[in-house]
Amino acid sequence: MQALSIWPSHGGSLMVPHLDFELGSSRFASTKPRSRKKWNVVESRGHSFLLLSSYSRFSGSGTVCCRNLNCSLRSGFLCWYSKLKIVLYCEPKKGSSSGLVPSAWALEQQETGNELEREESHSRDDDNDNEDKSEEVDINSEREFKLEESARVDVRALAYSLRLAKTADDVEKVLKDTDELPLQVHSSMISGFGRDKYMDAAMALVEWLKRKKNESGGGIGPNLFIYNSLLGAVKHSKQFGEMEKILEDMAEEGIIPNIVTYNVLMAIYLEQGEATKALNVLEEIQEKDFSPSPVSYSTALLAYRRMEDGNGALKFFVELREKYVKGDIGKNANENWEYEFVKLEKFTVRICQQVMRRWLVKDENLSTNVLTLLRDMDNAGLKLSREDYERLIWASTREEHYVVAKELYTRIRERHYEISLSVCNHLIWLMGKAKKWWAALEIYEDLLDKGPRPNNMSYELILSHFNILLTAARKRGIWRWGVRLLNKMEDKGLKPGSREWNDVLVACSKASETTAAVQIFRRMVEQGEKPTIISYGALLSALEKGKLYEEALRVWDHMIKVGVKPNLYAYTIMASICTGKGNFKMVDAVFQEMASSGIEPTVVTYNAIISGCARNGMSSAAYEWFHRLKVQNISPNEITYEMLIEALAKDGKPRLAYELYLRAHSEGLNLSSKAYDAVVQSSQVYGATTDLSVLGPRPPDRKKKVQIRKSLTEFCNLADVPRRTKPFDRKEIYIPQKGGNQ
Repeated sequence: MQALSIWPSHGGSLMVPHLDFELGSSRFASTKPRSRKKWNVVESRGHSFLLLSSYSRFSGSGTVCCRNLNCSLRSGFLCWYSKLKIVLYCEPKKGSSSGLVPSAWALEQQETGNELEREESHSRDDDNDNEDKSEEVDINSEREFKLEESARVDVRALAYSLRLAKTADDVEKVLKDTDELPLQVHSSMISGFGRDKYMDAAMALVEWLKRKKNESGGGIGPNLFIYNSLLGAVKHSKQFGEMEKILEDMAEEGIIPNIVTYNVLMAIYLEQGEATKALNVLEEIQEKDFSPSPVSYSTALLAYRRMEDGNGALKFFVELREKYVKGDIGKNANENWEYEFVKLEKFTVRICQQVMRRWLVKDENLSTNVLTLLRDMDNAGLKLSREDYERLIWASTREEHYVVAKELYTRIRERHYEISLSVCNHLIWLMGKAKKWWAALEIYEDLLDKGPRPNNMSYELILSHFNILLTAARKRGIWRWGVRLLNKMEDKGLKPGSREWNDVLVACSKASETTAAVQIFRRMVEQGEKPTIISYGALLSALEKGKLYEEALRVWDHMIKVGVKPNLYAYTIMASICTGKGNFKMVDAVFQEMASSGIEPTVVTYNAIISGCARNGMSSAAYEWFHRLKVQNISPNEITYEMLIEALAKDGKPRLAYELYLRAHSEGLNLSSKAYDAVVQSSQVYGATTDLSVLGPRPPDRKKKVQIRKSLTEFCNLADVPRRTKPFDRKEIYIPQKGGNQ
């Protein structure tokens, strides 16, 4: 019997390559009484077989023509055949369990091609989920020969009975009463054994075929097709130790490997994790003057993917493209190289994208590698899709990835019309994590200007970034940037809340910017935001520092009127304001109100009063409040002693200042050099009889407070804000400057 070649396509039809055949559309009923099927007929003149498929679509190589036969099995239309074996392949059962014999796709590209397609698509249904039922009958023409009884062979049942075979004797026990089968049936069973991990059965079947070859004098036996299927079974079953033995058997049998053999070897090495060896096989193919197939090149690219070498894959493709353009490859007329080369290009792009994703999820920072590969892909003319860019952005989750994410975002905006809103939100989050809040704001501005429109998540993310920046401005007292950030929020449709307004008010208070604090407070009220105790406290502090005591008292009265309850900080500011006015009766009234509210004064409250006395030259009052502090069993701190000592020294009371300095030291407090100098200078000026040596060595000078300019530089570095901005215009305090603070 001549070799029968049968392969299924993914659509369910069967392919018979390398044969000259005609394709007909004859329809006739199956001999099974329980069902009727439509059959297609594939005839091959000069070959003693007929292949029938239950699918209407059919593909194959060779010369193909179509004609209508419209006759039944018994009509005698096969009269030109002297004897014919018919193989009927029925439609696979849907939802059937894993079978031992999936349709015989064991030749040429299946063993490695499907693997590459799975790697490229990440989804492919397993062929094992489908089972094919085959029926064989012998038929003679009615006109010239007698029609013989139909003889059926259930290949699936046959393979199932062979699954536990270990030796050729075991196979002989099962097949001894079976008619001679085409080698393609054996190949199909071998492939099925490999997929179902019955490698012993596959090896035993090949040994049985070798025995039959010897018994028949070379009639039937394992050929190149069988050995390629066996190597494919090795790959699927992962019994890699059998590979060398199979290659040795091929050499003993005098079977020369073809390109399919080498492709399967490359795939086996990849399954073993030996990507370098797979590439070595490709070099061996070229050294032996074989023409690598598209599968060979695809497998090589997949090897670079397994090695996570995106640069190597890109270089390999560029060299391959140069050879293709020169005509050094693509000469095989059996391959549609124009189509295959497009697939190789897409596969290379996908591999580079996958490798970059792997780099981004690694523990080490490989951002530079990603940027380099992106640049090299541009130079090679390979472009990622918008979806590829977005997948890489999603993989960027660490602070150091912000450079990559920003580059990817720029590419999407420049090269594509759309971008996913969820990706933009992820970028805003990532920029905030990397402390690149200004860059996050730019992305939000793009959402407003270019789309897609931001959602609640976008709003919450950018608002949290503004809060971080405003908090930084508040802590550093950089009120100008606080004002600009408020204006920026309003300009972009973001409504500042009480937290944002309070941050700017506190920044103005720290910088003693009374006018700015008053205007920001007014804007806050005009915008419908209800001031809190923090708002009032910051405004009172700013007014106190500007010595606008009457205005501060009016603010206090308004605060009480609208029902905002003072806290300890507000009472402390109010006590300082009353001290500045020199009205200690009001200070006592503040203390009484604190007591009635259940709020106990702290050392900070007393320090505010003592400091106010010291600034206004009231050292006696300061000393009196110092004694009241001691009576309340509140321990003074360094600020208490330093302010009191300076007040007494300036007021010509060096002896008292001297004693307080010694008392502070006895309490374990470390006073500043400023207090030491005040005692020494006052003693010298007023001729006090004090032993200055008892004071000990002069304390070292403390570091001066950070200057505003330096704080501004730190803030710009922190917020990733461009330094070259327009000079601050005080009008910005009153009206948000549209686009003027970019």
